Amino acid sequence: MNWIGLSTIFRREVKRTMRVPTQTLIAPTISSALFIFIFGTVIGSRISEFAGVPYISFVFPGVLLMTVINAAYASASSALYFMRFSRSIEEMLITPFSYFEMLLGLVGSAVVRTVLVAGLTLLVGVLFGAVRLVDPLGFFFYITAISAIFAMLGIIVALWAESFEQLQVLNTFIITPLTYLGGIFYSVTFLPPLAATITHLNPFFYFANAVRYSMIGYSEANLWLGFVVISGLTLGLAILVISLFRRGWKIRG
Repeated sequence: MNWIGLSTIFRREVKRTMRVPTQTLIAPTISSALFIFIFGTVIGSRISEFAGVPYISFVFPGVLLMTVINAAYASASSALYFMRFSRSIEEMLITPFSYFEMLLGLVGSAVVRTVLVAGLTLLVGVLFGAVRLVDPLGFFFYITAISAIFAMLGIIVALWAESFEQLQVLNTFIITPLTYLGGIFYSVTFLPPLAATITHLNPFFYFANAVRYSMIGYSEANLWLGFVVISGLTLGLAILVISLFRRGWKIRG
């Protein structure tokens, strides 16, 4: 394992994050605070307790998940795209990195940024009295795995994109709609049967359910099925990204 190379990637990405803290840390934290205030405080004041907890505690895991998804995707996609744009990706290709180490460095650095954003979001949640954590280890696992999933999706889009505008295609047309339709701000029990069935086909529903269960202990889906979905996507995307690196797709020639 090339520990020196990996630590260099981590340090570079942390410095890049800290170089523009308003964009990478403060902006998502403010957005989270607004979502918590609107959905948790304003709307929550009109809703009685749900699943044995205040509505603000029920909706907070969804707000946190949305922040995690956006941070992981933005970090990995922008990092790799700029490496392609500046041709600094060629420096990584000639270093003694395996393709797995390249994946680990890019995804790991995105997870570092995501953890920072998640920590600030948790702090905001504490200020609103919304944070509960019944399974800290499960929470850490799900946040890390979901961050890795969207970091790898960001890598794939960054390899494909030929302009800054194309970097947002997946986020605009797939990630955002599926996030809002995945039960992050509502319970699937509120939906009519057909809509509930369709929601169960949405992988984002299992992301939200897993994070919610680790925080408040309430689940609306089979937890083992959610674990399989999350683990399967993590492994499948890792294999796909390593395969694309090996082929040199959009990074060689």
